[in-house]
Amino acid sequence: MRRSRYGCRNCKLRKLKCDEGKPQCKRCSLFGVLCNYMPNVPDLQPVADDSVRPSAGRERAGLRPLTGAIWASDGSTSYQLDAKCQDFVTRYLGRSLITPDDPNMVKVNRELLTLAFTHPFLMHASLAVAFAYDRHLNSPPGGRLTLEECYHWSQSTALFNRRLREPIEMKDGDAIWGTAAALAILTFSFPDAYTPEESWPLKPSGPSDLEWLRMSKGKMSLWHITNPLRPDSLFRVMAGTFAQMNSPLPEEGLDGVPRALAIVCHLEHSSMAENNPYFNAAHAVSRIQDLPDSQVTVGQTELFTRSIHGPFQTLLREKDPIALLLLYLWYRKAGRSIWWIELRARVECPSICSYLRLHHKGYGAMQAFLPGGHLAD
Repeated sequence: MRRSRYGCRNCKLRKLKCDEGKPQCKRCSLFGVLCNYMPNVPDLQPVADDSVRPSAGRERAGLRPLTGAIWASDGSTSYQLDAKCQDFVTRYLGRSLITPDDPNMVKVNRELLTLAFTHPFLMHASLAVAFAYDRHLNSPPGGRLTLEECYHWSQSTALFNRRLREPIEMKDGDAIWGTAAALAILTFSFPDAYTPEESWPLKPSGPSDLEWLRMSKGKMSLWHITNPLRPDSLFRVMAGTFAQMNSPLPEEGLDGVPRALAIVCHLEHSSMAENNPYFNAAHAVSRIQDLPDSQVTVGQTELFTRSIHGPFQTLLREKDPIALLLLYLWYRKAGRSIWWIELRARVECPSICSYLRLHHKGYGAMQAFLPGGHLAD
């Protein structure tokens, strides 16, 4: 057999072709010795247990208790999970973090966890989301990002960017789509401010305004490449959620929009998206306002974010008061149901209210929707 140029010393000693997998090549794993690319590892050093063998990752995905060294590796990049990360895998990544009571998302998360052991960019993204969720559960409002969350977020971003510069094969489609979704959630969950006074829209306008929206649209640019609804995709079970995201809005009129909101948004029976920039956003917000919080789904909330484009997006970026009010109403409702929306709403909701009271206090019909107004609830 032709020898590999960069194989481990063990394979060279045994006169075998090394597959050059890291941290453990397959031949060393099967032979039960520590792989020795590095000079500080002795030749043919026996492994004390089988915890570093490749099968460990697949076994751990079943959420049994984690012990020993657990690796995520794609053959060129590796990451060893420490004790805290292993705990977070067991505690969070086998359940549905996005919508905790959705059985379809529980199934998706378990299958994504299996993929994470062979796609380090997905493992880092998944762990970053788990740390963000833990912050949501256990930190006071305004709690800062932990070092672990920052580390896994940055590692995932770097590895993901590198992966996207290579040809994309369909076998990696689910891992790529799952990572894109996780990074979009992370971007949304961190508003880049810890107090309303530091937050948009109170802070001066800048290039980072609505950064979360750009990330969300970047994720959707991968849709046709990864095709999450293809027959063999693990995301196929979420067809209903994707259908809600793309459900059609009325072509004209104001049916379904509360009268007071229709007045503020200048909606009439002849209104449509072409002649009223608030049309789609007002209808999307109105669809969830009267639903019990427990019935508000990710698909329904994303119907609003997908309406942020064209003239409405321009108005929002310019801090138009009506556009800000619609965003506030969406935050207030969706944030009570979706944890990663709530993390941003904690800061931006009071910031929007302060901005509208400061710059548009004479707009009585709008002020009625803000806390203390007669339409606030």
